[in-house]
Amino acid sequence: MKLKTLFVAGILASSSVWAADEAAENPVTEEGVVKVEWQDPNSFRDIRSSGDIQSRFETRTFDQLTKNLNKEASKVLKPDQKLEMVVTDLDLAGDVRPTFGATTNDLRVVKDIYPPRITFSYKVIEGEQVIIAGDEKLTDMNFMHSINKMNNKPYRYENEMLTSWLKTSIAPQL
Repeated sequence: MKLKTLFVAGILASSSVWAADEAAENPVTEEGVVKVEWQDPNSFRDIRSSGDIQSRFETRTFDQLTKNLNKEASKVLKPDQKLEMVVTDLDLAGDVRPTFGATTNDLRVVKDIYPPRITFSYKVIEGEQVIIAGDEKLTDMNFMHSINKMNNKPYRYENEMLTSWLKTSIAPQL
């Protein structure tokens, strides 16, 4: 009887983990002056988790990128302006490699040959009027040499690429 109870409890627990791994189809993150729609993350080039549940990893990644983008956009945009983006592809710096049992998780190996990339459309809105709009396909081929080596913040290469885009493409147009 106890074995049967344990078996049923195990099935219920594992099915709740499966349910928790389901992610929104097109998640939207919003922070301050920035709103980002992540369009079809399952088709993104590389947003693989190396050791976490995939949906949690995606949620954390999207939240962190939006939070940093808001921090930098707040410095560039005027008080009544807002940045809206639709991300159609994301490739995080590095590549996820299996460890073949050496550790419980895979490893993300960051090398020059795996640069961060992001493809998106954007618009800067002032009140109800669109003042800037466009499409971008960013790649930072120099990512390993353009960042402080002591910086250990998550998604530092992707954040630096987006910050640079804001300063060089958006700020001069405002």
